Amino acid sequence: MDHGRVNPSMKLENQGITGLGQVYYNQTEPDLMQSALTKGEGEMGKGGTFLVSTGKYTGRSPKDKHVVATAGVVDNIWWENNARMEPEFFDVLYDDMRAHMKGKDYHVQDLYAGADPEHRLDVRLVTELAWHGLFIRHLLRKPSQAEVDTFEPGFTIINCPTFKADPVRHGCRTDTIIAMNFEKKLILIGGTEYAGENKKSVFTLLNYLLPEKGIMPMHCSANHAPGNPVDTAIFFGLSGTGKTTLSSDPSRILIGDDEHGWSDRGSFNFEGGCYAKTINLSPEAEPEIYATTTMFSTVIENMVYDPETREVDYTDDSLTANMRCAYPLEFISNASHSGLGGHPKNIIMLTCDAFGVLPPIARLTPAQAMYHFLSGFTSKVAGTERGVTEPEPTFSTCFGAPFTPRRPEVYGKLLQEKIAQHGASCWLVNTGWTGGAYGTGRRMPIAATRALLAAALDGTLAEATFRKDPNFGFEVPVTVPGVDARLLDPRGTWDDPKAYDAQAAKLVDMFVDNFAQYVAYIDDDVRAAAIG
Repeated sequence: MDHGRVNPSMKLENQGITGLGQVYYNQTEPDLMQSALTKGEGEMGKGGTFLVSTGKYTGRSPKDKHVVATAGVVDNIWWENNARMEPEFFDVLYDDMRAHMKGKDYHVQDLYAGADPEHRLDVRLVTELAWHGLFIRHLLRKPSQAEVDTFEPGFTIINCPTFKADPVRHGCRTDTIIAMNFEKKLILIGGTEYAGENKKSVFTLLNYLLPEKGIMPMHCSANHAPGNPVDTAIFFGLSGTGKTTLSSDPSRILIGDDEHGWSDRGSFNFEGGCYAKTINLSPEAEPEIYATTTMFSTVIENMVYDPETREVDYTDDSLTANMRCAYPLEFISNASHSGLGGHPKNIIMLTCDAFGVLPPIARLTPAQAMYHFLSGFTSKVAGTERGVTEPEPTFSTCFGAPFTPRRPEVYGKLLQEKIAQHGASCWLVNTGWTGGAYGTGRRMPIAATRALLAAALDGTLAEATFRKDPNFGFEVPVTVPGVDARLLDPRGTWDDPKAYDAQAAKLVDMFVDNFAQYVAYIDDDVRAAAIG
């Protein structure tokens, strides 16, 4: 039986999905909360939040994401980075998943990915878990009721955690599966309850589609000056590098915290909500995000809580260090209503350097910006992927390799053209370690990072005195008001300068070795900016 509002000519049976139990279309937040609680998927928390554990998997499973090698995409996919699935295996997988779904209840959300109406994608989410429907309703953008009546999905995502794939029968790696078929406009997810797979599947989808329109898809947060969208800043970075924290600046308007596009019209948010890490979250350091953890319908994921009082523990990472909350953008008082910004004036590349080598901020030339964008150096932070338990130095090209279906140079070239056309200033910001590597040093003080970013965004940092870094060749400010000058020279923060030199040389070698794969594809100016 069907419930809820939907385009009558675009029900699931019109898409060949038949024999289900109850189907709930486009439930609102209260209805989704009630369904999830009735089904025992989680518990009500303080303020009407939804407390849930994702069970076995508390992070993404990037090695289990497959792209179907159909004729129209096979020559465009970066196969070294994306697991291949043959079309015949996908067909069997889809048939088996639909058979598994028969007789079970499902929740359908018809949503938009993209705040710019000219470039948005209509996405249907079919979820076995009601709280997954609530999650994605927060994370994507909601059409009006009138728009729901005529909604036709461009792509459909089916998420069925109780379905287990068969590696032999389905041509995959394990019983967990994320299979993307661009030709059939279908994404199938099974074997994991981690809700982040939903949003990152949409992001990967847009990362494939938008470059064909000359739009740069970006794994970044974004904000702009109050009343001045022209003064837009974007923050590239992997999970755990500070995208959400640093873009949620009360003195600026938040456009979004994770995924954006840059078109000829300016920048725009892909999403309608935020998915913030909550480990060690405090009202002093991040008051706006902290406040969402007691707001109605916020999804509190994998946080330990008192079973009687439902008080959550922001420091207990016994379930995972990747504890999170998901909430709509309107829960942030200074969030943009439109999700639109201008052409970025400042581009910040965030890196979490577990080596303790990089300075807290450096100014990049356009060629150096391209070099660091393609390098994507950071550290995977505990919990964001299965098996990562402590910071792990890595290179993730475009600051988002797991979500990159095309070759990195496609995105690099697009970004290079946008920077050249609009004259953006570029900065590299280290939110990782100082005074030593992970284990001996300490995390970069967030107050110093905020002060440096404020100076970069208001233009005062451009007037500072800079020195050339001997290891990487970029410019580092010598003094910045409100920031301890010793912090700006990472070598001076180490007890043993010679140990710093050895660590820096090791990191430089890692950069050189990693970048060798791109040398044949880049322009001379970027090649000249390369280290070594």
